[in-house]
Amino acid sequence: MIDTLISAIENRQEIKFTYSGSPRIAQPAAVGESSKGSLVLRCYQTKGEHVTPGQEWDLCSISDIEELEITTDTFLVDPPDYKRGDRNLRRIYAQL
Repeated sequence: MIDTLISAIENRQEIKFTYSGSPRIAQPAAVGESSKGSLVLRCYQTKGEHVTPGQEWDLCSISDIEELEITTDTFLVDPPDYKRGDRNLRRIYAQL
């Protein structure tokens, strides 16, 4: 799954997945290890049940991501308020 997420980040492709029982579509921004050592994805959600205005950013535990797919939709511009070097990741494998 890590390789799929890294590929999506490198190619700026949106991803589709289920998380906490909710289908989501998101722009992946970074993938790496959290401060506690678990693998996580920082993403900006564009569609899905969880999207609330002002709360589009999420840090998802990769072990809880299901049905991950890379879509054919791409994004050229970084998601709003994106900053490289996510402070919540102690090790970053890939980032925009």
